[in-house]
Amino acid sequence: MLRPIRTLAAAAAALALVSACNSASNGSSPGKPGAAGNSRGVSAGSIKVGGIVSMTSASGYSKKDTDLGAKARYLRANAEGGINGRKIDYLGAEDDGQDPAKNMAAARKLVQQGKVFAVAPMSSVTFSGADFLEQEKVPTFGWGTLPSFCGPKYIYGFNGCLVPSPGGTLNQTWPEGIGRLLGGAQGKSVAVIANDSDAGKFGIRTFQQGFAAAGFKVSYAKASVPATAVPSDWSAYVKDLLESNDGKAPDAVVSVMQTPNNIGLFTALKRSGYRGLLSDPTDYDPGLLTKDATKQALDGVHVLLQFQPFESADPKMAQFKTDIKAAAGGQEVPLNMHMLTGYMSADLFVSIAQKAGKELTVESFQAAAQGFSDTGTLVGDRSEPKGQKDSFGCGALVQLRGGAYEVSVPFSCRQPIPFK
Repeated sequence: MLRPIRTLAAAAAALALVSACNSASNGSSPGKPGAAGNSRGVSAGSIKVGGIVSMTSASGYSKKDTDLGAKARYLRANAEGGINGRKIDYLGAEDDGQDPAKNMAAARKLVQQGKVFAVAPMSSVTFSGADFLEQEKVPTFGWGTLPSFCGPKYIYGFNGCLVPSPGGTLNQTWPEGIGRLLGGAQGKSVAVIANDSDAGKFGIRTFQQGFAAAGFKVSYAKASVPATAVPSDWSAYVKDLLESNDGKAPDAVVSVMQTPNNIGLFTALKRSGYRGLLSDPTDYDPGLLTKDATKQALDGVHVLLQFQPFESADPKMAQFKTDIKAAAGGQEVPLNMHMLTGYMSADLFVSIAQKAGKELTVESFQAAAQGFSDTGTLVGDRSEPKGQKDSFGCGALVQLRGGAYEVSVPFSCRQPIPFK
């Protein structure tokens, strides 16, 4: 937890008194989000921020390092003087256990008890607290893989909106990257499989359209795998996949699922004799390489990234690694995509808040977001409010080979396509 030294206590008390008088005179209620001169979580010397992260889950899958990534970015911001003189008081992340009820409870706790100005990061497969945070006008930042990151005024994806509604756009990194690996998409088939959940169904709808637009024949596209437990027998799924291309195997199988499911599915496909391309968007984690069984199951798999690979020589990646080491107490820790998710969620919040100026309120923050843009970040060029409707269109693919990750399709930004 980051707790700034409160050297401006007396000044803060005086400011609070002035704010109270102003509220009384202009009819605003104390603590009301966005009230003139009075914004929840903002004092003379600090800004309160909290996170919501799936630290635990029924399957054992954890995104806990998202919290470390956010902490790393906030530590550096504070070391550089904070946000326009205010230190970031990061309360840490609440664990929602990938449970919708706990996600809502975490959002309420951060706002009603923690009195946070913003939630950054929010990283989970469920976001039942989205409507509450939007209603309470809480700027919220996370990985835009859920519909709630696409459209609301106060919710931002660090790499834009990845699950758009009609009228938005689709990031084509995955389809075009796999097409490049297969020597072109024309005449090639792909099967897309996901969990039977809201996120899985949106993923199927999104990637089915994206792969078709890239020129692939989409031979299978189903959110058919139970979301609550990893299957012990994958034979029925494997049979369906391997017969999906007019009775033959597809050229590529794309899994829109998390690591435990991917290990089971890819192991079963390999044992069946499948020799096509395997890909997923989650298994870029050196920690997975510590177990031989996991390393074997994922060997050869191409993983979608929507940020610069850790293997990149970009100076901003070097800065990220330095910041993570500092947040980990000076220890070298294996890097993973969850750290980057937390880091870039925090980075977008910090970048917009800096532009909001010294008088930080929800209104000034939102005004700064409306005209925000920057270039050359670890997720490419960013722009708001474009990112609340469209993705930033950038990404890469890495492949696990012989116990190490290699860049198979370099990081680049591609032209998104309209989502129908």
